[in-house]
Amino acid sequence: MNLVLGAMPYFLTAFIIALLLTPLAKRIGFALKIYALENNRTVHHGRIVRMGGLAIFLSFMLTMAIFVRADKTLNAILIGALIIFLGGLIDDIFDLKPIVKFGFQLAAALYVIIFGNLSLDFINFEFIAFDIRPISFLVSILWIVGVANAINLIDGLDGLSSGISFIVLCVIGLIGFFMGRRDICVIALILVGGIAGFLPYNFHPASIFVGDCGALFMGYMIACLSLLGFKTSTFITLGFPIIILFVPLSDTCLAIIRRKLKGQKISEADRSHLHHVLMYKIGLSHRNTVLLLYFVTFLFGVSAVITYFNEAIGVVILAILCICAWIFIELTGMINPRFHPLIGFLRRTIGHPRKSADAFFEANKLRHDDTSAK
Repeated sequence: MNLVLGAMPYFLTAFIIALLLTPLAKRIGFALKIYALENNRTVHHGRIVRMGGLAIFLSFMLTMAIFVRADKTLNAILIGALIIFLGGLIDDIFDLKPIVKFGFQLAAALYVIIFGNLSLDFINFEFIAFDIRPISFLVSILWIVGVANAINLIDGLDGLSSGISFIVLCVIGLIGFFMGRRDICVIALILVGGIAGFLPYNFHPASIFVGDCGALFMGYMIACLSLLGFKTSTFITLGFPIIILFVPLSDTCLAIIRRKLKGQKISEADRSHLHHVLMYKIGLSHRNTVLLLYFVTFLFGVSAVITYFNEAIGVVILAILCICAWIFIELTGMINPRFHPLIGFLRRTIGHPRKSADAFFEANKLRHDDTSAK
């Protein structure tokens, strides 16, 4: 109870500020006509402001200023957050070219790594003769930029990116608590409060979107907090952020593979993301799709917490979750309708899942095999 009471000021302050600032962000968006674009891959209709991340960002920064005394590393994190937020906000207003957007993301990552000394230092093996710090530096850049874009890519449904970020940050803060890292707990708790204050306006049916400014900012902070807390020499500890971020990271990796196989640009948008598959191939409603992805994120978060206390049990649970996820990917043809090696193996060994002409899942239909045979 003392812990809960001690955490409340951080959470509630950010929550109340975000709750009050979100309607203001909506008014500013309407005044400046910063609306989400409508095209053949979006699912919303009407004029909806897409700069709700402004409320999350300001609530976080103001609450941090009230409660937290920043050191060199934290100052660098906050300045990097400002850089990536401004890049996203300018993109929300003017629709920047991908290379310019990437420039802001790269600048934020470089700043926090160089001036905050925030990078992976787990690669430190005495038997390696050459200096591998440049590799660690590069991996850190890819991690920050990659996680930021992963959160941005799943921002396709009402409340999806903000809700998943909320769950991920709760798990990071909880593991930080178990590790005795009060700094990670407080930062995560403040950001969770800001997102919680924004979610009532963002959950379906949303009256405001988080925008690139909010999605990139949340992803950047998740990446930085994971670097701050989990950069140790233990492989499974390093793997915590990857486990917790399974949904956005897997969706991003699948999108890259899918687009390369189709000969498309990596930055070219499509309608084959995980949330699109759940809605258009499986037929879930908008709200249920979001809730299901919340639940999956929660399951991977729980597996990360279990792994912290018992690696063996945690790895078994994680393996089961990953196998289930891979079967789903093959059944729904998220990479390619004809790519289903595990399903093919299961059919040859145990006879399931069976083929049928009217199969519900795309990769389970007879006509793929029939067409390829001809």
